[in-house]
Amino acid sequence: MMKKVLAMLLASAMVLSVTACGGKDNTSTDAQTPAAEDGAEAPAADAGGDSEAPAASASGETYKAALLLNGTLGDKSFYDSANEGLTRLKDELGADVFDFKVEQMGGTAADESKWEPTLLDYCDSGEYDVIIMGTWQMADPLAKAAEQYPDQKFMFFDEQFMFEDNGNPTNIYNILYKQNEVSYLVGAAAAMMTTDETIEGIDPSTKKIGFLGGMDNAVINDFLKGYQQGAKDIDPEIEVQVSWVGDFVDSTKGKDLALAQYQNGVDVGYNVAGNAGLGQIEAAGDMNLYAFGVDSDQASLLPDYAKNIPTSALKNVGNSLYRAINLDLEGKLTYGTTEVLGFAEGGVELVKDAHYEEMLPENIRTKLDELEQKIIKGEIVVDTAIER
Repeated sequence: MMKKVLAMLLASAMVLSVTACGGKDNTSTDAQTPAAEDGAEAPAADAGGDSEAPAASASGETYKAALLLNGTLGDKSFYDSANEGLTRLKDELGADVFDFKVEQMGGTAADESKWEPTLLDYCDSGEYDVIIMGTWQMADPLAKAAEQYPDQKFMFFDEQFMFEDNGNPTNIYNILYKQNEVSYLVGAAAAMMTTDETIEGIDPSTKKIGFLGGMDNAVINDFLKGYQQGAKDIDPEIEVQVSWVGDFVDSTKGKDLALAQYQNGVDVGYNVAGNAGLGQIEAAGDMNLYAFGVDSDQASLLPDYAKNIPTSALKNVGNSLYRAINLDLEGKLTYGTTEVLGFAEGGVELVKDAHYEEMLPENIRTKLDELEQKIIKGEIVVDTAIER
């Protein structure tokens, strides 16, 4: 079943990549935004601080957002979460209040050359109250766009924007996540699982857990830092095997790397690799072992592999965009600043549902609840790879 899912995702990505050559209209999922009235101009709104950011709605009516993905939907992870948050907001407010368009730019090396031109096209259109994008690969294109289009608002997630290095623009709102916090819990859970002889398939004598990263960058290393610390705090003798795919797309390579870990004694893994991470989940299924999900509830999204996914670490991209746009509609969002969202702010969480309760013994769940509260209270300070 997973092979069919992966094949469908790959086929979809190939179609999107080919049709992208015809122009942005052919590659986008358009929310069919009502046209703004010509000449309508909204009064300036308080952005929540001293920054002179553009008004909350350029038309004074429907607030329009563009979500530019340097990847594609269907990753069952990061990008799907972003789309879900905007979809939920549109459903709640109605398309006459909020509407959005998704541009799927593709995530391969061959797609990279069109990311910046696509961003500039959207800026040049003047149609959108805010243009949203994420990841470190979009930081430089965003800096150029923010300078060229000072009246255009931007939201940038999952990578730190260097305001001082780029002239302190006041039209960017930057969202970071404390993925190290939720990864601490995953590491602790994995360490407890790998020594628990009551869990099917576990060899308690090996004390080996795995980590599959997409690309070796600061954000993914932030996941890794928390994961390693959580595991070592449970048992200093736990060995964390780390593998890097080199991208967030190659699920075949992700599976091969994960299989090598499982065959080397790992019985619990953690995939932080986007589409490539789906390969680890398939490997866990093949080996009747375990892989923690990431960014979306992957046990729910991949029911045929739910028995191999104890739970998922959520970086709530969707929730953070939902929150930010609501604040912007109220004129309360501060542009020119960075916010970092952790457990306390709802920026990250571990899925704790009936499936989680079925997969993990009560003693493990109780310990994870205790650790989460200690993180929230500041009694545990989680290691990070990012200056905050």
